[in-house]
Amino acid sequence: MISSILVVDDEPDLELLIVQKFRTQIRDGTMSFLFARDGVEALAVLAGNQDVDMVLSDINMPRMDGLLLLAKLQERDENLCTVIVSAYSDMVNIRTAMNRGAYDFVTKPIDFADLEATIVKTIHHVEAMREAQRRQAAAEQARASLSRYFSPNLAERLASSADALDLGGARREVASLFTDLTGFTTLVETIDPEVLGPLLNDYIVGMTDIVFAHDGTVAKIIGDALHVLFGAPADQPDHASRAVACSLALDAFARSFQEDWSRKGVALGATRIGAHAGTAVVGNFGGGRFFDYSAYGDTINVAARLQVANKALGTRICVSSSVAEKVPHFCGRPVGNLFLRGRVEPIRAFEPLEAEKCASAETQAYMDAFEELAAGDVRAVASFAALVVRNTEDRLASFHLKRLLNGESSTTINL
Repeated sequence: MISSILVVDDEPDLELLIVQKFRTQIRDGTMSFLFARDGVEALAVLAGNQDVDMVLSDINMPRMDGLLLLAKLQERDENLCTVIVSAYSDMVNIRTAMNRGAYDFVTKPIDFADLEATIVKTIHHVEAMREAQRRQAAAEQARASLSRYFSPNLAERLASSADALDLGGARREVASLFTDLTGFTTLVETIDPEVLGPLLNDYIVGMTDIVFAHDGTVAKIIGDALHVLFGAPADQPDHASRAVACSLALDAFARSFQEDWSRKGVALGATRIGAHAGTAVVGNFGGGRFFDYSAYGDTINVAARLQVANKALGTRICVSSSVAEKVPHFCGRPVGNLFLRGRVEPIRAFEPLEAEKCASAETQAYMDAFEELAAGDVRAVASFAALVVRNTEDRLASFHLKRLLNGESSTTINL
């Protein structure tokens, strides 16, 4: 790497002397020199040469002296260092220069061995300063990019680690969560773009804010749909608890959002949420121009299919037993043993509930009816029928009642 040095001095012989003394470095391409006779000319040279690393300046010069040049360089916030060259008799001015930001000084008459050592030291300082600035800029860029996917605290932690998001994957214990706004494709075809833009933006911002509040990672946003991870890229031993708490908060937001837009004359469908916990290969995949933080594996597929299962079940949130079992004092209604597409073993599923609803008499009545269903008790039909009469909006109870009326008599459900 070549170091570019601007020498500012009105002594006519100095240019020849420097070129002679540093001829080896100039020939080897490790140093190059530019020359100016005063501060005015120096500023003009700097304007045309953006790669100057340091300025070597005399103090006493015509038109603009070294002290004024130093002040001008400070104003310009130039990313370079200035070394003052002056006689011992000029020590007061040298002190003034150092107080104004000069990096070092060399006395006249010039000792060229001392000058070379000072130049080398200054160049090393400039390189270190620029590297620190590059790292800071890279960190800021990383934070800006990461903040699209991760909570602010997690983005800060990842941005400070150079290898946190290197290409490649690792097997991790995660909770995977999928959301989908039903009927969105149809809505896109019928709603004005001027309305769709604010609606979708507000929905995505609201949903992602909730994810970030639970320290989740937004792995994908496709239209209105979100794929969220807990337990990656940073370890979260309570990833399942976070997934459930986040699901309930997302559901509350989505229902409120749906009501708000209904009052504006826009009919939105329900937001369906599915979650599953297990191992997945998680990492940053792609190449030099494209990076995609993603997760792969059966855990991800099951979560996506549980989200879809809500449509048949009549639920808004459906989580697997692998999630529920990891949540201390999990609160929810059993759904049944679901045979999902592509799987030979059923998945035990639950509908998580807020604590208040979980403790209600209605939920207890459902639990009793489900126990009757699991035991093959014929009274399950009457129990589920009573639940539906009491609450016609209880679609999960309606789902089980219809199954029973169609001759099914177990908690195993083939979707």
